[in-house]
Amino acid sequence: MAITQTQSRATARFRKFSFAGLATAGAAAAALTLVPSAAHAAEPTARSASVSQAAAAKAGHADNLDGWIREALGIMKAKGIPGTYEGLHRNIMRESAGDPNAQNGWDVNAQNGTPSKGLLQVIQPTFDAYHVEGTANSLTDPVANITAAANYAADKYGSIDNVDSAY
Repeated sequence: MAITQTQSRATARFRKFSFAGLATAGAAAAALTLVPSAAHAAEPTARSASVSQAAAAKAGHADNLDGWIREALGIMKAKGIPGTYEGLHRNIMRESAGDPNAQNGWDVNAQNGTPSKGLLQVIQPTFDAYHVEGTANSLTDPVANITAAANYAADKYGSIDNVDSAY
């Protein structure tokens, strides 16, 4: 059976709409669940290391999604935070489609003044509790967002690699 050009465009629009709906739903669920535990927020991080290690990890990485992930992996390795390229990439694509400026402006967190932001859709209190020393102190900095989210996922799930849905 031949597919007409109209059917092909309709299928493409449906796929685009379906993906956007899934990405939005995933971001909303993540925003609702990315809240630090009181115990973790109060305890000093055992993963702290010198700023020079983070600076060394940054050297030579492209300013794009691949480079941000690779830079974050270097920092994560230096700080003892588990995770792989594949686990980070899979979760980033689900949460923000790779847009470091993605922001959820409609869920309950956003309505309360703490929208989910960045590649892995983190809210500010979670970022503050799980921020990795040596990265920028900015929720929307791609590497800081990745490492904070991976640090959170390591605390809650053992690794970002164990996260297969909104977390």
